[in-house]
Amino acid sequence: MSRPVDPLSEYNARRDFAKTPEPSGKAQTSGGGDLFIVQKHDATRLHWDLRLEVDGVLKSWAVTKGPSPDPEIKRLAVRTEDHPMSYAEFEGTIPKGEYGGGTVMLWDRGTWSPIEGKSLKDLEKGHLHFRLDGERMQGEWLLIRMNSRGEQKRENWLLRKLQDEHAEAGDVLVERELTSVLTGRSMAEIAADKGGKFAPAGKKDDAFLAQMAKASEHNAKKAKARRKPKDAPLPKFRKPQLATLVDQVPTGNGWMHEIKFDGYRALVAVKGKQARVYTRSGKDWTEKFVPLVKVIAELELPSCLIDGEIVAVDAKGNPDFSTLQGVLKRGHGSQSQGDALQFHAFDLLELAGEDLTALPNIERKERLEALLGTAEPPVFVADHVIGAGEKLYRSMCDAGQEGIISKTVDGRYSGRRGRSWVKVKCTRRQEFVIIGWKASSAKARPFSSLLMAQHEGGELVYKGNVGTGFSTDDLDGLAAKLKRIERKTPPTEVDKVSSRGVTWVTPQLVAEVAFSEFTEDGNIRHGSYLGLRGDKQASEVRPERAAAAPASKGGAKISSRERVIFPDSGQTKGDLADYYLATASLMLPFVARRPISLVRCPQGRARKCFFQKHDSGAFGDAVHHVPITEKDGGTEDYLFIEDVRGILQCVQMGTIEFHGWGARIRDVEEPDRMIFDLDPDEGLNFGNVKQAARDIRDRLSDMGLISFAMLSGGKGVHVVVPLTPGHSWEAHKDFARRFAESLSMAEPERFTATMSKAKRKGKIFIDWLRNQRGSTAVVPYSARARSGAPVAVPIGWNELKDMTDAHPFSIDDAKRLRDRAESKTLAGWGFAEQSLPDL
Repeated sequence: MSRPVDPLSEYNARRDFAKTPEPSGKAQTSGGGDLFIVQKHDATRLHWDLRLEVDGVLKSWAVTKGPSPDPEIKRLAVRTEDHPMSYAEFEGTIPKGEYGGGTVMLWDRGTWSPIEGKSLKDLEKGHLHFRLDGERMQGEWLLIRMNSRGEQKRENWLLRKLQDEHAEAGDVLVERELTSVLTGRSMAEIAADKGGKFAPAGKKDDAFLAQMAKASEHNAKKAKARRKPKDAPLPKFRKPQLATLVDQVPTGNGWMHEIKFDGYRALVAVKGKQARVYTRSGKDWTEKFVPLVKVIAELELPSCLIDGEIVAVDAKGNPDFSTLQGVLKRGHGSQSQGDALQFHAFDLLELAGEDLTALPNIERKERLEALLGTAEPPVFVADHVIGAGEKLYRSMCDAGQEGIISKTVDGRYSGRRGRSWVKVKCTRRQEFVIIGWKASSAKARPFSSLLMAQHEGGELVYKGNVGTGFSTDDLDGLAAKLKRIERKTPPTEVDKVSSRGVTWVTPQLVAEVAFSEFTEDGNIRHGSYLGLRGDKQASEVRPERAAAAPASKGGAKISSRERVIFPDSGQTKGDLADYYLATASLMLPFVARRPISLVRCPQGRARKCFFQKHDSGAFGDAVHHVPITEKDGGTEDYLFIEDVRGILQCVQMGTIEFHGWGARIRDVEEPDRMIFDLDPDEGLNFGNVKQAARDIRDRLSDMGLISFAMLSGGKGVHVVVPLTPGHSWEAHKDFARRFAESLSMAEPERFTATMSKAKRKGKIFIDWLRNQRGSTAVVPYSARARSGAPVAVPIGWNELKDMTDAHPFSIDDAKRLRDRAESKTLAGWGFAEQSLPDL
């Protein structure tokens, strides 16, 4: 989104200052130059405007649902026009019909600063890691720009709290902070103040700006105190995170991408003048890298454990494994031009005694950059890009590099191989165990080729020969090593032709080999020797095979895609999987991290279907479980999912429908969603159901509750009432029951609150029973195990009147559903901040 030369021209052009009390303004500074404010703004949609002072104006983002102090919660932050500094004092009501019409509260204020090692320039790169010292928002926060889609005009960012002493679970900030930091008034009181008695519009508050200058000085002192490292012992080795080989670069703003360095993986433990280097298997190789270790020790860092790669560069300045081998063979020499080693740090696991592995990848990387912000070559922090992995990959391949590493932005450090880190290689390179050698007819060569193997299924398997890539030093050095480990018998089965003239060796040495491909019989094709890997045990050498697809593409294999599961309309299991893959972003806000029950139909909807709510362990690694206490006092593991992979793994196991609890897994005892399912008797038409839904909406509105309509995909309508957690299941159920019963008593000829079929003849049953602990309701965008493969679909109240039934969409309509989800009609569907009132 381009910015005008005059940063306030867009702000001024949007407003008629003869009608709005908002101040016009010019660029100016607050004195400290580091002011931040947050304004709660009840316009078309309630949101919170985060504004940071930059170059004399307030850079602004509209944060939907408000800032959360919970690091698990990411909030959409839409970039808006720059505002004048005078807006930092504005509180009042913008007239209806004017731009941004609605009530504005000054909800928070204070000072801000980029963390150590970061700067304002990061905003243009699409991210900003900063600290806030406000009355309500404090500590470290992160803004990340999301990739735009198509011709999308608005600039979408994500705002999230980072883990520190100010982090809290849930949305406690917006739930508990309901009054102005300027006047102490509620939104209702501000809206009722027609004359602007408490906050005269446009009046400059010099005392306010002076207060900000004082707060800026206070903030600087706090930041200086924070920089003083805590005392902690030298960290111990811990198992490193390993990447899974894939054949495609994952796409989307949820991934960060780094260069895959061609060197030795190293975990470096530092405390002041102490530094130790560990290989990925835990060997202490400090003595092998003495000159580099001295450079790191001179940084006098606080106690920390850094993950990275030690490399040496070739004549072209590119990291090169063979060059690194040569440096080590010469006894590491010195940090001279010819033998200079480099350390490229890419992760921070411990700092000042604090274990950081549970923090998201992006946060650990930001902390690493702050820690090594003053470091100079040969110590580097590995650069990364967000959401542009394919471009980086092509650049690396064009430069003859090994490839890239892609990491999920919010992934944790697990200390094992997983899919939150994946690697994409430009050429195939793997490790092999040397099991023998063949003599050479040339006198200058002690051998012509090496026989290679890898461990598969618990035994060594022959993988072919490698006869190129050896330097003179390689030939001499290898010949000496091979001589010492000769044996009379082959360590594994090798065919007769390949065994001729071979001198066998004990399988101890590990070599890295570049090759074009494996042949049909599993042998190396066009192999070239790169060097020995002294950092890896021979017993660990196994084939690396590319996973089917990165998580961004779904990450779950769907077998039997051609199996028809909707026999009357012909849709297949593959069609269903494709539908969920296409609509996962729409469905996940309503189903993720919520206990779920699944309707599974392994043989299709016409055969036996059944509900499943407990975890059998057979679904896959993306289908999780949460222990929940049952009525008898025991606990059972309930299913939940977090991402598209979880959805697809359920589909792979025959799932058609997803039904969710009315609470999230973070606190299953506090419901956040009330559902009234309108189930008509067979004699009623859909017009009766639509009118009933609108009447229930009106009754709820009279009580101050916003509600939303959803077509169930069957024959009814769900009236959905989002609620702020904080009340019990007992209160939740009691409210739903009494509300339904009051309607049935007021209009007994239309409604019934009783499940009995005998009492619902000619009536609409208001099913309130879904609001009990443990009960579920079908989630928005779930397919239904019904004829025609229909879908449960959110709908605007203004659209409901034109609907002829409750199943107008099917799994064939994924594109239509995605397009309509972007419409103004469905903007904010299913979300509102409101508490359960007394009935």
